[in-house]
Amino acid sequence: MNDLERRYLRLLRAYPADYRRARGAEIVGTYLDLAAPDQRWPMPADAADLVRGGLRQRLRAAGVTDLIPGVRLAALLALVTASALAGVWGTAELHPPPVEWGVPHVGPFVSLGVVTWAAWLLAAVVIAVAPSRVARWAITLALLLTIALPPVAAALDVLRPPLMVLLPQVVLGLLGLALPDRPSRAIRLAPALSALLAVVATEFLVGLDAVGTYYGASLEIFLPTVGGLLLVVGALLAMGLALGGDARGGWALVTLLTPAGFLAVPGLADSFGPAYGAITFAELAVTAVAVALAGPAALFLAVVFRSRRASIPQPSGHPCPTCGARA
Repeated sequence: MNDLERRYLRLLRAYPADYRRARGAEIVGTYLDLAAPDQRWPMPADAADLVRGGLRQRLRAAGVTDLIPGVRLAALLALVTASALAGVWGTAELHPPPVEWGVPHVGPFVSLGVVTWAAWLLAAVVIAVAPSRVARWAITLALLLTIALPPVAAALDVLRPPLMVLLPQVVLGLLGLALPDRPSRAIRLAPALSALLAVVATEFLVGLDAVGTYYGASLEIFLPTVGGLLLVVGALLAMGLALGGDARGGWALVTLLTPAGFLAVPGLADSFGPAYGAITFAELAVTAVAVALAGPAALFLAVVFRSRRASIPQPSGHPCPTCGARA
């Protein structure tokens, strides 16, 4: 056994034990046949394919095969939300306070965040016109720029959006990477349309002087409201699909608890903090950690509950030919 085969066997542990015993040799043999003569490590695409296949088999064995379609549905809603937020923040970035106010800004923009929001708007356009593989690269670029923004802004000593604006955008983007491989035209257009509507609405509000402070106290109301709307849409979708016996909406709703929770962090920290005074960074950090633990925990418990329920034999409704009792 060479190093390449040994490493493929390690990746094969993503599959359930029974499946590995039945088809493990065949799977590894196929990858070895396709490998280059001097190849020592699995190709990244092969490794990702093995892990995805193992996850699907484990979900199938647990009776939760509709989880992945539900996550893909949640990814669409997450991208629509991230694109709309980028439209709001990106448009507001174009309207810095008047010079006589003495408020610092970055050139003609409010902060360096304009670069990040432009990347998210570009990703929405790429999703609309390009295959999912290219769209994921655009989302990844926007994610990297969002993550890099705080240290870059600190190094350049310029303004940036608050972390509580950037953090939910990262969570929404990470979930958005689960976009379906072959989405319909309506799905591809949804993020771009949401961004366009957000840009138009924000420009209208700026014209009415109704925006107020940009990255200010409105976060405690605006972001939790967006998170609440995201859950409401998810709940309505779950109920509508459940009427047709489709569980994707339920899984999407549970998956959306995490990004919605991060959107609500400023409001939650304000609710549980002192009655008076500004929210401290420690309160925001503790709330964000609690959300980061609670959201995935809820999804994990839902998977465990569903798998245990699927393992319980269900009555067939057919009478026993001997005693007449229904099975």
